[in-house]
Amino acid sequence: MSDEAVDDLNQLIALRVRSLRQAQGLSLEALAGRSGVSRSMISLIERGESSTTAVVLERLAAALGAPLASLFDRPRAAASPVARAGEQPSWRDPQSGYRRRNVSPDGYPSPIRIVEVHFPPGARVAYETGARDVPTHQQVWVLDGVIEVAVGAAQHALQAGDCLAMTLDQPTVFHNPGPRPARYAVVIVTQS
Repeated sequence: MSDEAVDDLNQLIALRVRSLRQAQGLSLEALAGRSGVSRSMISLIERGESSTTAVVLERLAAALGAPLASLFDRPRAAASPVARAGEQPSWRDPQSGYRRRNVSPDGYPSPIRIVEVHFPPGARVAYETGARDVPTHQQVWVLDGVIEVAVGAAQHALQAGDCLAMTLDQPTVFHNPGPRPARYAVVIVTQS
């Protein structure tokens, strides 16, 4: 991904976090208290001056009552039901190197989101997910390679073709123990 595309995506994330926070009438301090992310880090993110990690973005999304995938939505006057491959936002986590692409049409009024993840060998991402105000369900379908997923105390070893269903209400760890990249699809449903 080019530096220009990364900057554009950082600006998009900045706009979404700020607009979600303001729509809920939250100050930076209030969002910091809810999310466990420092006020200064939230300020950097909202100004598009930080290329933050997936873990931090997940904390913010959870505190804002939104799926992580929604932080990559582009503002549109009228959302289209079609998401063209070349227009789907792709983001790389600077800590783990994993790359996620939001496949679903952004801004389209649907409770379902689809995300494709490319997960490097040896990569590990630990989300401190806890109970949410709005229940969020997720299914992980492994397309290539292998991944290990810990949901709370439960451990799951998944291979190509396997699918794991879970509720996002407890700490979750994704790990690629294999010697080659893994690729998987995540389907997220948020109940209203």
